[in-house]
Amino acid sequence: MMDLRLFSLTLLFSTILTPALSELCNPKDKKVLFEIKTAFHNPYILSSWKSNADCCTDWYNVECDPTTHRINSLTIFTDTNLTGQIPAQVGDLPYLETLELRKLPHLTGPIQPSIAKLQHLKMLRLSWNGLSGSVPDFLSQLKNLTFLELNFNNFTGSIPSSLSQLPNLGALHLDRNQLTGQIPSSFGKFVGTVPDLFLSHNQLTGKIPTSFANMNFDQIDLSRNKLEGDASVIFGLNKTTQIVDLSRNMLEFDLSKVVFSTSLRAVDLNHNKITGSIPAQLTKLNDLVLFNVSYNMLCGQIPVGGKLQSLDTTSYFHNRCLCGAPLPRCK
Repeated sequence: MMDLRLFSLTLLFSTILTPALSELCNPKDKKVLFEIKTAFHNPYILSSWKSNADCCTDWYNVECDPTTHRINSLTIFTDTNLTGQIPAQVGDLPYLETLELRKLPHLTGPIQPSIAKLQHLKMLRLSWNGLSGSVPDFLSQLKNLTFLELNFNNFTGSIPSSLSQLPNLGALHLDRNQLTGQIPSSFGKFVGTVPDLFLSHNQLTGKIPTSFANMNFDQIDLSRNKLEGDASVIFGLNKTTQIVDLSRNMLEFDLSKVVFSTSLRAVDLNHNKITGSIPAQLTKLNDLVLFNVSYNMLCGQIPVGGKLQSLDTTSYFHNRCLCGAPLPRCK
């Protein structure tokens, strides 16, 4: 009889204790996540974050490393009810590799300095929010970053030149903010990989740095700013650049003197003050799918060959005296 009671007690205690003992989630990480949930005013999107559930297996919006079981990913996006600022506690998740807070229109305020503590961070996506303040210099301390996305916010001030010191950066999205000042000359001297560079829809002024002649960007978008001067440094015969968008600036240079690489697939130069003529070399760009030089000051005949005649007239119209197919014949 005693053995039966002992067996029953053992079974009871094992039933009570097993869930706690088998939980994979690190208790320190779990505590921090609850603090983050509280800071966000307990939004419905985090309703799966419950104390009696394992944050590694049962919670949405987080992921754990399969070996260490430490939180390595926090992704919260598309919630119009989440309010407040980025909680400083995100910096207390030391093993984070991905931090994604996107499409949260009521997420406001600056980027928290505590994010600089996340030395394992590879992907930082804080886009389509209501964030403001400056793009902080401390982001350059995150040496493992491969992707930095801060677009579609209300950031102001200048672009920190120190971002060029990120050795593993593959893409930098600062577009669609209210950034001012010049493009840092250091962006022509990235210390590691050359990132895809997106700076469009800001209020950047001045000239494109001459140091860009040394950079082989795969994609670069500087459109819809107030940039002036020469943009030919972006191009080059030996470069492998594929996509260039410099439209809607105040750039002024002679297009006929630009040397283009055969790797180009899309070149948009519309709404500038570009002079000269279209180089015949462009007929050799077999992969060209977009070429727009409308609303400039170009003259001369559009070279015959390649993809140039297959483009719509809107790619060429509103120039000083450009002619030839697909525009009317030259007189």
